[in-house]
Amino acid sequence: MRYAIVIENAGDNYSAYVPDLPGCVSEGDTLDEATSMIQEAMALYLESRVEHGWSLPKIEHRKLAPAV
Repeated sequence: MRYAIVIENAGDNYSAYVPDLPGCVSEGDTLDEATSMIQEAMALYLESRVEHGWSLPKIEHRKLAPAV
């Protein structure tokens, strides 16, 4: 499954989260590290849901739009 991720520059590092996976967050010192860490967090998040017998979160398709 492919979920959208959001990575933000937090000054001295990068924070990352997955809007469709509540509570799935991570961070890294570099953009590459933050990307790798959020992918690992996503895998653990989804694996935990499967192990508990919970359904996987629905992927919400988001459209990017310019600010008006």
